[in-house]
Amino acid sequence: MLLRRCGTDALLVEVDSLSEVAAVRAALARLDGIEELVPAARTVLVKGALNQVRDALKTIDLTKAPATHPREITIPVSYDGPDLSLVAETAGITPDEVIKLHTEATYEVAFCGFAPGFAYLTGLPQNLQQPRLDSPRTKVPQGSVGIAGEFTAAYPRPTPGGWRLIGRTGITLFDAKAETPALLQPGDQVRFVVA
Repeated sequence: MLLRRCGTDALLVEVDSLSEVAAVRAALARLDGIEELVPAARTVLVKGALNQVRDALKTIDLTKAPATHPREITIPVSYDGPDLSLVAETAGITPDEVIKLHTEATYEVAFCGFAPGFAYLTGLPQNLQQPRLDSPRTKVPQGSVGIAGEFTAAYPRPTPGGWRLIGRTGITLFDAKAETPALLQPGDQVRFVVA
């Protein structure tokens, strides 16, 4: 674990894996005085209570999964994405088997980024883990559900993107006027269901 000072009141905690990010996030989320906690793929940015943070980091066991009580969110999906057949062909299975695998898994929000409300979900079955498209799309429609590498996600708004699109959802993933604008938060458990 490596600590880097960020300005006068924040630290960037660098670790080696998503599971270590989850352990750091869970341990620090319990501390009083934390103003902001921002996990990413291999880092956690923490603002506030720096002395408590340093003390807590000395006692974290990065090899143990954090004990949490996550929210459970279900996202209905119409599995009719333009890359569903490509994903099936690459995996050596049928489109129906892609849908079955994608809906049987339970995912966890590892971190958010790229665009407001865009949550990177881990837990994608191994045979669905595939590379991004060779040539990204200039516009991915809002609500598109895709896969790339070890992640699956739903696009909260239209953006460029290179993920393989397997479906779409009508659920609102980001609402700037809501008390909590992003529907999905780090640590949430997510299930996709056939709409």
